[in-house]
Amino acid sequence: MRARNYFVGAAFALLASGMAHSALAQDIKIGEINSYSLLPAFTEPYRKGWQLAVEEINAAGGINGKKLVVISKDDGGKPADAQTAANELVSSEGVAMLAGTFLSNIGLAVSDFANQKKVFFLAAEPLTDAITWSKGNRYTFRLRPSNYMQAAMLVEAASKLPAKRWATIAPNYEYGQSAVAVFKKLMSEKRPDIQWVDEQWPPQGKIDAGPVVQAVAAANPEAILNVTFGADLVKLVREGNTRGLFKGREVVSFLTGEPEYLDPLKDETPEGWIVTGYPWYSIKTPEHDAFLKAYQAKYNDYPRLGSIVGYQTIKSAAAILAKAGSTDPEKLIAAAEGLTTPSPFGEITFRKIDHQSTLGAYVGKTALKDGKGVMVQSSYKKGADYLPGDAEVEKLRPKD
Repeated sequence: MRARNYFVGAAFALLASGMAHSALAQDIKIGEINSYSLLPAFTEPYRKGWQLAVEEINAAGGINGKKLVVISKDDGGKPADAQTAANELVSSEGVAMLAGTFLSNIGLAVSDFANQKKVFFLAAEPLTDAITWSKGNRYTFRLRPSNYMQAAMLVEAASKLPAKRWATIAPNYEYGQSAVAVFKKLMSEKRPDIQWVDEQWPPQGKIDAGPVVQAVAAANPEAILNVTFGADLVKLVREGNTRGLFKGREVVSFLTGEPEYLDPLKDETPEGWIVTGYPWYSIKTPEHDAFLKAYQAKYNDYPRLGSIVGYQTIKSAAAILAKAGSTDPEKLIAAAEGLTTPSPFGEITFRKIDHQSTLGAYVGKTALKDGKGVMVQSSYKKGADYLPGDAEVEKLRPKD
């Protein structure tokens, strides 16, 4: 009798295990990687954004009836750790695709892994142009507007300034180098009279703002391009304000209008900088209103740009998976190329030629309001309007 009960129990256990395995097999997994411990100001809102997206997708029936599961890993800001995480997600967790990353050098590392292992990768945040052009590959797509796109948006305004003598300040790694190079190229094309009188390359996250400000001031530029962000930006602004670096000078700045970087400046916010950013408080469109309402209802907080990026990364990934009707990488690529999908900023398309999305950015000026920094005179720039044509991209991107 005991033996019979044992075998019946074992049979039930096997059946339950099989049912659980079957249920798990119905899940579609996305492996997400980001620098959570290194850059929490951006990545925590980003995580909230993608978690909201997962919740909405599953509440609406998942992906073709299957539940979406995101398995997330922290790369600690190290390319090697990001590749290790990617390998674990693919080999141990069986994810259908990879998504995420923040720093450009890490995005390139994961893109290289995806290309070697033939795994679909949707890069969320890295801005270097290399990820879709010089080092682009068929397995990598990118959501955010690139350095080229944001530089083109900023140059549109910067080229109208009377300033002829320019200096640059940028973090000395892939993102900063790429941003300065493309801004200088596009600006010089529009304004051949420009002189580039100084370049400062502080290490990312470790700026010694005093000597940087002193060196720029000594070059006596009429305008400054800034590419620093986060804690480096706060230090640069504080030292620049103290030493009068920005007085009487125009400043054009990547990313500074994003709340995660503008908010910490508080009453030290310099006024009149031309910036890209995210003025969530002044965007009045049905798509953004719906996102804002859902985000505030879930978190009782306002979104940052990271929130938008995280949300749209997973929404885009889900749209790709749904259209493909498969987790086969080749079918995912076919589905993603030319895919048009909604976003809080309006409809976007992933271009077939270079796998870059047409998500745009807001451009405006910094101002002080009630003791804190805000973006004013802002307008949305559609990404498609600031991308080069197919003939130019074909020169920039290797053949698959």
